[in-house]
Amino acid sequence: MAVVFHSDKHVASRGFSAGYQKDVCGGVLTGLSGVLTSPEYPNNYPNNAECHWVIRATGPTTIKLVFVDFQVEGSKECTYDYVAVLGGPGPVQGHHFCGGTRPPTLVSLGHELQVVFKSDFNIGGRGFKAHYFSGECQEVYMAVRGNFSSPQYPSSYPNNIRCHWTIRLPPGYRVKVFFLDLDLEEPNSLTRTCDFDHLAAFDGANEEAPLLGNWCGHHLPPPITSSHNQLLLLLHTDRSSTGRGFSVAYIGVVPMNVSCSRTDFQILISAQALAPLERTKVYLGSRNCAAQEVDNNFRIQARFDTCGTESQRRNNTSVIVSVLYIDFSVPGREDIHEYEVRCEPRRKEASVHLLSGSDWLGPYAATAEHLQEAPPRDEAEALEGPVTVVAQDTSDIVFLGLCILAGVLMVTAIVVLMLL
Repeated sequence: MAVVFHSDKHVASRGFSAGYQKDVCGGVLTGLSGVLTSPEYPNNYPNNAECHWVIRATGPTTIKLVFVDFQVEGSKECTYDYVAVLGGPGPVQGHHFCGGTRPPTLVSLGHELQVVFKSDFNIGGRGFKAHYFSGECQEVYMAVRGNFSSPQYPSSYPNNIRCHWTIRLPPGYRVKVFFLDLDLEEPNSLTRTCDFDHLAAFDGANEEAPLLGNWCGHHLPPPITSSHNQLLLLLHTDRSSTGRGFSVAYIGVVPMNVSCSRTDFQILISAQALAPLERTKVYLGSRNCAAQEVDNNFRIQARFDTCGTESQRRNNTSVIVSVLYIDFSVPGREDIHEYEVRCEPRRKEASVHLLSGSDWLGPYAATAEHLQEAPPRDEAEALEGPVTVVAQDTSDIVFLGLCILAGVLMVTAIVVLMLL
């Protein structure tokens, strides 16, 4: 805006005085991600404020809006102070919010989202802070397996972005993530912490969930496993150095309980975790060894001389090994998950771990071969994840104790007889 004052060579007067005020809020936002706040946040917002933001994504994509703080004057119909979220041009699927409860995460109907903040002549509050994500910077994955990467990968990712990727699987699953590539800004040289660009994983659907890890630099993290059926990855970048970003693959794994004796395996899987699969889709070694449904569980009990089991020697220990198959295939697409089931008969100790496959890890399959090793027992227990499960049979210990007791009694009896 320009203001022009012109006078000629004749009559003069007192002139004018004017003030101006810079707009404190609103505007058009077009980045992959960004932040919206009420005026003067986190201090109380002013009275009689009115702000309009238009968030516009590039291309045919949606926009996700996540409120991280919210305190606006409350009223029954939100008629005093409020935040309104409109799904596109005009009042399409509008939402009005006020009070102290954070609004839910909102997703636009199309490539544009409008946010309006309005306050009346009295009573205010801290206001609000919200993050928005669009395009390849916000995705929700619901397939049982998949892969994704940072924006523009393998080219350099943009500066000043904050991106969310949510993996949401059916109830009963755990999410296992394999890191295939990582190239982010190096950690702080003084503290060695990831204060700049970093990738974080949360054990749930939002940033309030427990933190599974926070990474930067070039060191490839080990696989991580959620304790429930959802996992969130967050990428935050600052205004300076960039790198290739990251690439990950994930798969939904099924928690199971595996035990063994000296002669057979027993496998239990919650039927809820595999709904709506039929029991015949779960089998050990071959389809002839399909599971039975018992008390809402899929159960397989198999002797070591059946169901494709074989004896192997690993680390100078004799083990019995078989493969558990869970068949998620649908017409036109084969999708069979494989788990190695292992038993040490001498110790009656069983374990199970996911077998990786080149069909979903793609060109990184060779790199990920080392991920096929079963994790240590204490790690598996800490994760409450799909890798399990040790069942100890104490019958041998009891038998050995009885034998020792009988020997002691016999020696005692002989000594007594000799003394008589």
